[in-house]
Amino acid sequence: MKPQGSLFDAESLKLMNFAFVAAISRVAGEPLVIEEIFVAPPMPREVRIRIICTSLCHSDVTFWKMKDFPGVFPRILGHEAIGIVESVGEGVDEVTEGDTVIPIFLPDCRECADCKSKKSNLCSKLPFKVSPFMPRHDQTTRFIDLNGHPIYHFLSVSSFSEYTVVDIAHLTKVDPTIPPNRACLLSCGISTGVGAAWRSADVEAGSTVAIFGLGSIGLAVAEGARLCGATRIIGVDVNPDKFEVGKKFGVTDFVNGANSGDKSVSQVINEMTGGGADYCFECVGRASLVQEAYACCRKGWGKTVVLGVDKPGSQVTLSATDVLHSGKTLQGSLFGGLKPKSDIPVLLKRYTDKELELDKFVTHEIGFDDINKAFDLLLEGCCLRCVIWMDK
Repeated sequence: MKPQGSLFDAESLKLMNFAFVAAISRVAGEPLVIEEIFVAPPMPREVRIRIICTSLCHSDVTFWKMKDFPGVFPRILGHEAIGIVESVGEGVDEVTEGDTVIPIFLPDCRECADCKSKKSNLCSKLPFKVSPFMPRHDQTTRFIDLNGHPIYHFLSVSSFSEYTVVDIAHLTKVDPTIPPNRACLLSCGISTGVGAAWRSADVEAGSTVAIFGLGSIGLAVAEGARLCGATRIIGVDVNPDKFEVGKKFGVTDFVNGANSGDKSVSQVINEMTGGGADYCFECVGRASLVQEAYACCRKGWGKTVVLGVDKPGSQVTLSATDVLHSGKTLQGSLFGGLKPKSDIPVLLKRYTDKELELDKFVTHEIGFDDINKAFDLLLEGCCLRCVIWMDK
């Protein structure tokens, strides 16, 4: 795959003094390389932003390790961030220079039938895809290294850079008074989990919830379920230490997936709940766990929501008879079913109103020069979210 590259050559960008610092993933699984790059001005419907801070998500690590497509190199990873608008391209009227914005991997064009509908958050004008290019001007990148070679984008954001260029459909304007090291968390993982409970499942007060996987997204589901008024939140994980962590997010019960005796996890939960949980969430990305979650979802009205990202080609197998007779619902949830431009400001308001507790997700904060330490912390299981400050 060969990109056409930036619409500006390296020499012209150098003359315009558009050299900025970025952390580049040049080889799969190897430490990011901090170096100067050129960041081209925004094209029509694009915005160039200065990143204030960014955070590391498991998706960044997944694609950092990935040797085959859609893993491509060199690439600027990062997709959870907050920044300031530096310049705007032609046709941009939603934001102006100096505005505070959150870039989000999921587009919200506000023009297509899906974006206008309350039933969907899946834009049909700019369909979500894991592309190494700009979404509206395909086969082009806004990044060039000092040797004139193009650098690939990641999830339409690429926040591991001092400056980045993002399509306006992927930007949400936010209140500039909200602490950036908290607001940036809503770019992906935390919104996905909270949104899955709030929007996708529409968890009812007094209900029982089961969450498979107590990583950041699973804990965010617990936080969302707590906000919705769930009275029993069952966490499932193979690490027993996760129960103590989970309690801070509203988890009331714990099932050790590695030590359930001669019973399956679904059997244990069915017995605990007298017939299954009202809502089950799969947050690991494993087909077998989707089946387990569905198996312990209450017949008649139970919902199973899939958030985890499994490897390409994975298949979920369900009994056709069970699907017919059980009356359960199985659904996927991309970005928690949230519509970025309208729902993210609501979540930020709930944070400022001290309802949504974002602070407890941040376990580490480091400077940009130490970005590789963030990868180490996440791989070692030592952190939930590590915020990376660009100016520290």
